[in-house]
Amino acid sequence: MRILITNDDGINAPGLTVLGEIAEELAGPDGEVWTVAPAFEQSGVAHCISYTHPMMIAQMGERRFAAEGSPADCVLAGVSDVMKDAPPDLVLSGVNRGNNSAENALYSGTLGGAMEASLQGIPAMALSQYYGPANVNAEDPFEASRVHGVAVLRKLLEAGMQDDQPYQLFYNINFPPVPAAEVKGARVVRQGIRQGTKFGVEPHLSPSGRRFLWIRGGDQRAPVAEGTDAAANLDGYISVTPMRADLTDYACLDKLSGKLE
Repeated sequence: MRILITNDDGINAPGLTVLGEIAEELAGPDGEVWTVAPAFEQSGVAHCISYTHPMMIAQMGERRFAAEGSPADCVLAGVSDVMKDAPPDLVLSGVNRGNNSAENALYSGTLGGAMEASLQGIPAMALSQYYGPANVNAEDPFEASRVHGVAVLRKLLEAGMQDDQPYQLFYNINFPPVPAAEVKGARVVRQGIRQGTKFGVEPHLSPSGRRFLWIRGGDQRAPVAEGTDAAANLDGYISVTPMRADLTDYACLDKLSGKLE
């Protein structure tokens, strides 16, 4: 198996090293793992692409490249340039430092990379490691994803990722904020939303007196509905959420067309 890996934390991020280990085991001795990752951190860029300016790409080692762009850019570079003669069989994005459950999924560059792969018709999975009191200061905060990642991905590959839908399936996988030994298992769940919390800004003055705004996230332990990704994570489970890039609200189609047409 030929696997392309990327992330949004940057090519030197520890989570990318973890993902490389997972990918190497999945690919097997006869497979190949290629890396095309952002030269600098790209957290929060979602499915952004560098449409109005070019990006520089540099080879950092054997099958290892850094691109001055977003995770979606990196997937495009990997599929259309670096691996154009033999495209990847699978794209993995992550392992993100912090969760991409609930509303975080909409901002995530990690998911943006996986989504771009799905639009290219390539099976893809996004992996993220939830941080919390039980693992944030641990020697290896990625232990849950490092230990359990291969088994989860193998099961998903065995289940199959190809279907006849126009928008390709991809998976959002979040590992809980606990040590590996405390992971209870995996659950297939829908995307949730943290009630009463949202992104915002916090103003600060620089030493020169200029005013700047920092983006701040909400409480990552805020209540969420049962049967959703964040709820499963906070209960110690790996969450697996099947996704597509189709943003249509199908439940609203007939109701709305009856009022407008």
